Amino acid sequence: IADAQEYLNKDNFDLIFCDVRLPDGDGTEFLKQVRTRPSKPLVIMMTGYGTVESAVACMKDGAFDYMLKPFSGEQIDVILKKAEEFTQLVKVNKFLTQDEGDENHYELLGRSPAIDQVRQLIRKVARTQATVLIHGESGTGKELVARAIYQHSKRAGQEFLAINCAAIPDNLLESELFGHERGSFTGATEKREGRFETADGGTIFLDEIGEIGPEIQVKLLRFIETKSFERIGSSKTMTVDVRLVAATNRNLEQMVKEGKFREDLYFRLNVVRITTPPLRERTDDIPVLLEHFIKVYSKENAYEPVTVEPGAMRYLQSYPGPGNIRELRNFAENAVVLRRGGKLSEFDLEPKFRGEVAPPPAMITATPANPYSVEDNEKRLLKEALMKARGNRTKAAKLLGISRRTLHRK
Repeated sequence: IADAQEYLNKDNFDLIFCDVRLPDGDGTEFLKQVRTRPSKPLVIMMTGYGTVESAVACMKDGAFDYMLKPFSGEQIDVILKKAEEFTQLVKVNKFLTQDEGDENHYELLGRSPAIDQVRQLIRKVARTQATVLIHGESGTGKELVARAIYQHSKRAGQEFLAINCAAIPDNLLESELFGHERGSFTGATEKREGRFETADGGTIFLDEIGEIGPEIQVKLLRFIETKSFERIGSSKTMTVDVRLVAATNRNLEQMVKEGKFREDLYFRLNVVRITTPPLRERTDDIPVLLEHFIKVYSKENAYEPVTVEPGAMRYLQSYPGPGNIRELRNFAENAVVLRRGGKLSEFDLEPKFRGEVAPPPAMITATPANPYSVEDNEKRLLKEALMKARGNRTKAAKLLGISRRTLHRK
């Protein structure tokens, strides 16, 4: 037991063969200890003194299987195959039961030529082993593209790990990606597996790759070239099978020219490049996206869906949208939570969506093209009255001191 615990403190294992009777203790007690570990290996219990009762007890304590000695090599092969199939089944089940209502829903919605082109590239590259670089403005759905590549690849059902490089300081990012040994630096009180080790057989998505420092760039380049690395504080080289997908909203070519990003790493990452279009280049997709987000947040909050009227939709489609899909999603959530059903008209939109600068709360200043133009000033007053009355023409006419019929004609 002491030897086994020493090994487990140094590394993680997928499968353990354990005898019921050990020189320094009871194998069933060791089995119970193993099942409390964060990384739970499959345990095969072995004994030469087997009974039905002992077999049942071991299975209740979490053993994967139970073998009577002596056993043949063929029996071991059967057990190994069974364990491999079980592990794969667990991973596939985990993949299939992911919450479809999650904000990172994998489907790329829209019918615009721009998003169709992205889908075509995903289909071409997904089943290859090529490293992919996704470039696009913030909020354009780069992680959705990465997940779509993974979902349509041969690795679907294996691990998919997403790491935001900009959110983790460089001194911690190396440990996050490659792991560390106990005592390798201050605060390393126990051994830790890195993400590349955990994702063996799967896919890693490195978001904001342009934010990593020079030392991490060197180690990452070596991993891409050799699929190998060492944990911090270890001289043992580890080799894993991980597909890398990276994303950035920065101009890496310019960063290479400025000496801020390694040219060799850039070429290794940029084997296949996919550019995610900003929302202003796919405005026809806004109604589809908005309907989807409203549906998701209405279900999440148990509210009736909001109906977006045509006037409001026209403004939303003409809005430049610097926050892209992320901003549209936030707009949808806000509309669902605050309105709780009903209709959303152009008069309910914030001024920024109508291309206006919000006026000071105390007064509204006239800014017509010609300050002496009766027509310009009349249009401004009509518009302001309608906004103040939230689209109610009767109230707006009353504010203006004219009849509703006159307001309608104007």
